[in-house]
Amino acid sequence: MSDVKISDGQASAQAFEDMRGAQRFTLLIRTAKLVCESGEFLCIIRDVSETGLRLRLFHALPADARMALELANGAVYFIERVWERDSHAGFRFAAPIDVQGFIAEVSPYPRRQLRLRMQFPAVLTAEARASVATVRDLSPQGARIECGRFLALGQRIKLQGDLFPAIQAKVCWRAGSEYGLAFEQVFTLEALAVLAAELQHVGATTPPAGERQVTWAV
Repeated sequence: MSDVKISDGQASAQAFEDMRGAQRFTLLIRTAKLVCESGEFLCIIRDVSETGLRLRLFHALPADARMALELANGAVYFIERVWERDSHAGFRFAAPIDVQGFIAEVSPYPRRQLRLRMQFPAVLTAEARASVATVRDLSPQGARIECGRFLALGQRIKLQGDLFPAIQAKVCWRAGSEYGLAFEQVFTLEALAVLAAELQHVGATTPPAGERQVTWAV
C-alpha cells in the first residue's frame, strides 16, 4: 500500500473537521472583525458551532498568535487559528460558546456598521485650503477624524492620504477637535477590508502610485 503524504495545512484542516462534532449553523453572511496586536481586520462569518467557526477573508491573516473576534454588537470572543486556505480560515473558541446567543447578536443599542479602529495621517481639504488631519476609525460609510481646524456641520470636505484614496465627505457631527464624516461614496466591504490591511501593513500589497483602484458600493 502506497504512503499518502498530508501537508501541515491539510492535517490542521482535518483536525478542525474532526473537532466539529457540535452542530454547525451556516450564517451565509455576517460581518465581523478580527482584533489583534497588528490591528483590526474585516471578515465574514460563514458558519459557527459552540467550539469553532469558519471565516471568509479578504487578505492573508496577520501573524499574531492571539486574536479576538468582535461582532457588530460589541461582543468579543477569543479565538485560535487552526487552518487557513483559499480565502477562508478555521478557528476554535477559547471556550465553548452559546451558539444561539452568538447568532442572535442581541444588543441594547441600535445596530450600526462595524468600525475599524486605526490611526493614520491624512490631508483634509475644505474651501480650497488644506489641513492636516488624523483618521481615528473607518467604516464603509464614514470615518472619525481629529483636526485642529474648525469645521461646520454639513460642510463638504475632501479627505486623502498616502494609501487612502481621495474621497468626498460631509461633516455629520463634532465633539471638540474630533469630527464624524459621512462619505458621499461608500466602500464595498471587500474594498475597505483590503484597504485596511494595506493601511496596517498586513496581508496585502500596495500597487504603484497611479495604479491604485478602489471599488465603491453602488
